[in-house]
Amino acid sequence: MNFLDAKSAPSREDRLHAAIAFGGTCSQVRTCEKAMASGCTNLSTRAFTMAQGCQFTLSLGILNSIRNAVVIMHGPIGCGICATGNLGQNKTFKQIRDPGAEGLVWLSSNLDEPDVISGGERKLREAVIFADREFRPDSIIVAISCVPALIGDDVDSILDDLQKETAAVLVPIHCEGFKTKLMATAYDAVYHGILKKYIRYPDRRLPIWEDDGNRDREKYRISRNVNVLNVGSMSRSDEVEFKRLLEALGLNVTFIPCYAEPDDFQYALETSLNISICGTHDDYFVEHLKEKYNIPFVVDTIPIGRKNTDRWIGKIAEHFGLEREAENLIQAENAALLEALEPFKSTLTGKRVYLAGGEVRIVATAEVCQDLGMEVVGFKAHHYDRFVEPIFDALENIDDVQFSVATNQPFEMANIVKRLKPDILIAHVGGNNISSRYGLPLLPLFGPAYNYCGYSGVFEIARRLNQKLRNFQFNKQLSINTPLPFKQDWYEKDPFAYIKSVPITEETGA
Repeated sequence: MNFLDAKSAPSREDRLHAAIAFGGTCSQVRTCEKAMASGCTNLSTRAFTMAQGCQFTLSLGILNSIRNAVVIMHGPIGCGICATGNLGQNKTFKQIRDPGAEGLVWLSSNLDEPDVISGGERKLREAVIFADREFRPDSIIVAISCVPALIGDDVDSILDDLQKETAAVLVPIHCEGFKTKLMATAYDAVYHGILKKYIRYPDRRLPIWEDDGNRDREKYRISRNVNVLNVGSMSRSDEVEFKRLLEALGLNVTFIPCYAEPDDFQYALETSLNISICGTHDDYFVEHLKEKYNIPFVVDTIPIGRKNTDRWIGKIAEHFGLEREAENLIQAENAALLEALEPFKSTLTGKRVYLAGGEVRIVATAEVCQDLGMEVVGFKAHHYDRFVEPIFDALENIDDVQFSVATNQPFEMANIVKRLKPDILIAHVGGNNISSRYGLPLLPLFGPAYNYCGYSGVFEIARRLNQKLRNFQFNKQLSINTPLPFKQDWYEKDPFAYIKSVPITEETGA
C-alpha cells in the first residue's frame, strides 16, 4: 500500500473504487460493492449535479484542530474562509483537552490574478517566514488549494528549502479540490502529510510487560497502550466514553489526530494497537503504520449503537486476550442501557426515520433507531466503500430499504423525502440548513458538543430523538414561510433520473 514516496495520496476513486452516485436498495448496493473493482457503482456519475463537497475544506476540519500549529491556506483568500466560522468553537474544543491551548491561527497566501500568471511561490515564502517568526509554533501546515496546483507552484521544494530557516516543522498537505470528486480523500491527504513529517520513533522506549502466566507465551514485548483514531465529528464526551470503556479493560488510551499536538505523533509508534473509530477516516493511516512499523490495527465497525459498541469492544479485547473481561463489561453496560431506554420507546416506537450523511455513521445510527423500535425507511450516503459492510450486520430487515449515494445533492433528497414520508430526519450537519425546511423534526447526525458514541451515546441519541419529536415547531414554520426551491414536476420524476450508471445485471446485482 505504500504511497509515501509520492507527493500526495491517490484519490479514493482509484484506491478504494468508492462510489459517489447510486440509487437502489441496501441489498443492491451491498452486492454492487463486491463488484466495484470491476466497475459497477465506481463508474457511476450524474448528468446533472447540484452540489458536492471539496476535499480542501474537509482537510481543514482535521488540520484546524491540531494544537500549537499555524495553518497556511495557500490559495485565494476565499479558499478556506469557512474557517472563520468556527474560530471560537475550535478554541473551546482545544481548551477542553488542554486548558493552555491557543485558538486556531490561520493565514492565507492570498493569491490574486497576477499570481496566477507569475506564480504564488513568493507569497508562500513570505507567509511561512511570517508565521514562524510571529507565532513560534511547533509546526506550520500548508494546505494547498486548487490554484497553486494548476499553476505549478512547487510547494514541497519551497518548504524543504525554508525548513533550514524555520524552527517549526513544515508540513505540506496536498488537498487540491479538483483532484477528486470524493471529498473523503481529504483524510488520506492529511494523513499523508502527517506520516511523512510527524511520525518518527521517539528517543525513549517502553518497558517490557512480563507475562502473568495466563498465556502460553513466556514473555512478550507488548504494552497496554492503544491509539484511538478520533474524528472531527467526535465530541470530548465521546472520547471520555471511549476512555472509560477501554480503561475498564486495563488499557491506556491516546487520541490522535484531532486536537493532538505535533509532538504527540512521534509517540504514536509507542503502542500495541491502533484502533479505528471509522474505517473511512483511518484506513490510510493505520495501513501505512502496519506496513512500515508492523503495528497491528482494528478497523471494523464504528461504536455507535449497542450492538456496534459490543462488537468494537470485543475486537479490541480479542487482541489482548481479554475476552472474559470484555464479556462482563458488555453485559453490565447493556443491562443498564436497556433499562434507561425504556421510557423513550413509547414515543419512538413505530416512527419512520430517514438518515443522510457519512455512510458509516448513518448505518450505525440506524441500529440505534431499530433498537428503539423505529422503522428505517431510507439512507443517503455521501459515498460508499467497503468499510460500511460490517456495520450492516447489526441491522435487521433492511435489504429492501432504499439506499442512495450522493454527496449533498439536495434536489435528490427532497424528492426522496417527499416519497418516503418519514416522521423524522437524521442528517449531516452541513446539509441541515435546507433539510430543516421539510417541516419535519431533525436530529443532526453528529455534533462536536454532543455524545453519540458508546453506550452513553445511545442514551443521548434516544433522549434527543424523543425531544425532537415532541417539539419541532421551528421547522414547521420554516417550511411554511421558506418553501423548498424545487418545482412540482421534479417531484414527479424518478429521484435517480440523473444518475448515469452501469446497468443492473444478474451477475453483479448492480
